[in-house]
Amino acid sequence: MRIVVADPLGIPSSELENKLRSAAPQCEITCFDTRTEDPSELIKRCKEAEILVISNIRFRDDVLRECTKLKYICVAFTGYDHLDTEYCRNNGITVSNCAGYSTSAVADLVFGMLISLYRDIRGNDDAARSGKTKTCVGPELEGKTFGIIGLGAIGSRVASIAKAFGCRVIAASRTPKQIEGIEFTDLDTVMRESDIVSLHLPCNDTTKGLISKDRIAMMKPDSVLINTARGPIVDSTALADALNSGAIAGACIDVLENEPPFSESHPLLNARNTIITPHIAFASKQAMYKRADIVASNISGFLAGNAPNRIC
Repeated sequence: MRIVVADPLGIPSSELENKLRSAAPQCEITCFDTRTEDPSELIKRCKEAEILVISNIRFRDDVLRECTKLKYICVAFTGYDHLDTEYCRNNGITVSNCAGYSTSAVADLVFGMLISLYRDIRGNDDAARSGKTKTCVGPELEGKTFGIIGLGAIGSRVASIAKAFGCRVIAASRTPKQIEGIEFTDLDTVMRESDIVSLHLPCNDTTKGLISKDRIAMMKPDSVLINTARGPIVDSTALADALNSGAIAGACIDVLENEPPFSESHPLLNARNTIITPHIAFASKQAMYKRADIVASNISGFLAGNAPNRIC
């Protein structure tokens, strides 16, 4: 079988190839070290692949139709809404993801962005370098109500850190759970009662636009929205309007509707009291190596007849 890694996975190609050779010594391996989303280039790279590895590049049916030898796709990412899984399901292509590799990395960025926003770390750094004093006196986390929407692995990790900071943690989750120290409630209650709302949901037909204009209007005037999940979950225009009008206090955003580079005209890039990063929450050094190990394990399992982390 031929394995094709269609775009770089954040570790040196030689190290990735070694991991894949150990997992699949009988396979031919090709790793591309540049990223592209051009459909014609993706077809050129992937049309001979029987096993394909992609990260978060958009991979739809126009490309998949030309990859007639495909038997298995490993999505080297937690989310997989960028892949046409319906086409895969209908055409007998097995798909796995790499759930769990970035749990700690994403949770770290949630609190890094939040504390930077609360304490204006960027502004105070500029002040210190230009001979000035503090730019603001910001709030602390202790005693805040920290609301989490989506309590999977990442949401649970965020909850444990929030508790360590001394927060009251409330959560809304599709799957009923009982976790000590977390109060479970409904989505609208989380939006109304939280000082901080952190999103940890997949993007699908039920979650697109979930954080709507009406739900943003439920938030407290001094509250902060954090999105390290998927951009389409939030109505970006409504969020920008709420920030610019002072209806909410701030936002920490790692994801917009499209992958970076982001359009300069996007309303959130010009909104008040925001910290925006170009989809980096998953991208710690340790996470990239964890991901490569999961990719290798997924492929080894598929070849043995039992694909781990199977989506379809």
